[in-house]
Amino acid sequence: MLGIRDTSLSVDEALAAVGDHAAGGTALFVGTVREQDHGKPVTRLSYSAHPSAEDELRRVAEKVAADFPVTALAAVHRVGDLELGELAVVVAVAAPHRGEAFEACRRLIDDLKSEVPIWKHQLFADGTTEWVGACE
Repeated sequence: MLGIRDTSLSVDEALAAVGDHAAGGTALFVGTVREQDHGKPVTRLSYSAHPSAEDELRRVAEKVAADFPVTALAAVHRVGDLELGELAVVVAVAAPHRGEAFEACRRLIDDLKSEVPIWKHQLFADGTTEWVGACE
């Protein structure tokens, strides 16, 4: 399961997508909209994605699958306006052993954030805004 969506994300859907009897470990990362960044109160976020984002997400996932002995993986990122506490990204990886699952999950979220063209527009309580690129 890979995708860029403008609808709510589901942890249960991601876990179901990677469910596999061959997996001894499943690692999950959930990114949520937090109430502060750089010490400034955040009121909401808006994510935008380049039209190539899903293709890039697939490329990143295929690389992780080639580098680690995963049995399944899932990565879904939200676009559009999000409120505090909403899920922005869900990544899940199943592998034969927990260490492999943790390592692959970490690589998948890190590479997604650094290589997939998704941009975050933060709105702060003081009225200022900030654009943040995928490369942080």
